[in-house]
Amino acid sequence: MAPHVIIYTDGGASPNPGKGGWAAVLYSPVHDKKREISGGEPDTTNNRMEITAAIKALEALKTPCDVDLYTDSSYLQNTFEKRWIYKWQKNNWKTLKGDVLNRDLWEILFKLTEIHNVTWHHVKGHADDELNNRCDELVQREREKLR
Repeated sequence: MAPHVIIYTDGGASPNPGKGGWAAVLYSPVHDKKREISGGEPDTTNNRMEITAAIKALEALKTPCDVDLYTDSSYLQNTFEKRWIYKWQKNNWKTLKGDVLNRDLWEILFKLTEIHNVTWHHVKGHADDELNNRCDELVQREREKLR
């Protein structure tokens, strides 16, 4: 049986595009342990940082895991829950409006979801969710480092 991990992610840029940060909190219920990871980029977008947060969190896992991943990004969640990513791949990474944005990151994230069994959850941003708020704090800290 694969280990169970709960992951919260967040990302943002200000202005958008602009200085950005990403963050994740990984929690193992069995071991009652939390790990925080974060980083930033000097010229990026909100969506790139949201995707990067999920990538970095899944890359931090040492073995295949059952993951409950919480994000306040509907775009990130819907890409998998509404199976948009499969349509993009089938259509050679094209949408009706043109090329899929952030294809480089989506391809990495897709490969990681083939390693880990990820269940996507949407959480309201800037609400009363402790771990989502912690991710937001880490994102802001990373953006401040770039100023």
